[in-house]
Amino acid sequence: MAQRLSTLDGVFQAVADPTRRAVLGRLGSGPASIGELAAPFDMALPSFMKHIRYLEKNGLITTRKIGRVRMCTIERDRFTLIESWLSEQRSIWAGRTDRLEQFVTAPTPDVRPDKETSA
Repeated sequence: MAQRLSTLDGVFQAVADPTRRAVLGRLGSGPASIGELAAPFDMALPSFMKHIRYLEKNGLITTRKIGRVRMCTIERDRFTLIESWLSEQRSIWAGRTDRLEQFVTAPTPDVRPDKETSA
């Protein structure tokens, strides 16, 4: 359980960055080279490579060298881990909100304060 949470921490930290989310979004439509992925960003290649290494370290992408070009591919299995965690959370919170709804909408007994006479 602790390792799973640690893995989730890394995955969520990886997708917290807009550059890395954009890379993942692009890779969702198919493999791409580092050059293709870096093109839309106004940053030096070594800075961009830090994002690629972070995504790879957390298992969201894989890279492989084909000739002189390094290609990146999204790892869809890692997203199953996120989906599973979110599904668990959704189930927990749905149960809690259902109980809250029952509590709020349940009829309450008609309780009237004792009538006190003023002297």
